[in-house]
Amino acid sequence: MQNRSHAVMAQRTEAADSRDDFPTPPWATRGFMKHVLAQFGPFKNQSCLEPACGAGHMAKVLKEEFGEVRASDAYKYGYGTVRNYLDVPYEANAVDWVITNPPFRLAEDFVHRSLVVARQGVAVLVRTVFIESVGRYRNLFEKTPPAICAQYTERVPMVKGRLDRKASTATGYAWLVWKKSGSRSTRLAWIPPSRKAFERDSDYSS
Repeated sequence: MQNRSHAVMAQRTEAADSRDDFPTPPWATRGFMKHVLAQFGPFKNQSCLEPACGAGHMAKVLKEEFGEVRASDAYKYGYGTVRNYLDVPYEANAVDWVITNPPFRLAEDFVHRSLVVARQGVAVLVRTVFIESVGRYRNLFEKTPPAICAQYTERVPMVKGRLDRKASTATGYAWLVWKKSGSRSTRLAWIPPSRKAFERDSDYSS
């Protein structure tokens, strides 16, 4: 029998009113920071916004790197402030970076908003299939291509509503990184296996 859980299905469909809460394993964010974003650092004197923070699993990792991290979410998860990123906008150039795992169906809107809010750059974690779609190409990639598309070489299990150390997945994920200045071409990169190096037992403690 096929396992059709949210953790393993390659295609994930959420209702229009869904919170689309799929927490990012902290090791995956650390791997991204180490192997991809580090080239733009150091970040100890820079600020960052995580506008879809959920319970804070990504924001807590960003605090390991950035001097200031702001965190918010449209829903109350007990971490960060409650603020709908698209309905209550931040001012232009409010922070150096916006880094987030946005709701998939709103990811394009998050990118457009973030390119106004960020001074230095924007990074979003998306399903790899996000780079498909003629509409998305016309509305985003053709006019504003990311500087980097960084594909995970190992799968990043994400389970609805919680971190699950034992989860598996058939879904591929990648980071798209925009720089506010520099080349208008896109470089393809890979994030080497990172789980063994960056996973910590404390990441799963309540």
